[in-house]
Amino acid sequence: MVTDQIRKKQVLVVEDEPAISRACQRVLTAEGFEVDIAMNGLIAMQMVNQKTYDLCLSDIKIPLMGGVEFFNHLTKEHIDLAERIVFTSGDILSGNTSEFLKEVKRPFISKPFSPDELKKVIKDAFPNL
Repeated sequence: MVTDQIRKKQVLVVEDEPAISRACQRVLTAEGFEVDIAMNGLIAMQMVNQKTYDLCLSDIKIPLMGGVEFFNHLTKEHIDLAERIVFTSGDILSGNTSEFLKEVKRPFISKPFSPDELKKVIKDAFPNL
């Protein structure tokens, strides 16, 4: 008997705060996603060059290569994933962050956020996932 295996949707969480990345992993895994974590934008860039992701959750303020630079890489090399990115930040009041978010028009969630807020932003932005 042949069984069809349904591929879990792949999510990349780009977050340098271990407590937040673990919380995101727990919430998204419970929602049926397979989750990988990158601690900075350089690691994330290497990961997206090696694996196909259905969704990315990225902090804007991360070390080595920030979320803005990582997003710019995605728009050049992985446009499909650039269109399925949700940004996070605890720094929405700075002019640079708010201008960037207005410019790219991608979903955003402010830290700290609850599990329900995370699930809602993903479901609202990407109902087909």
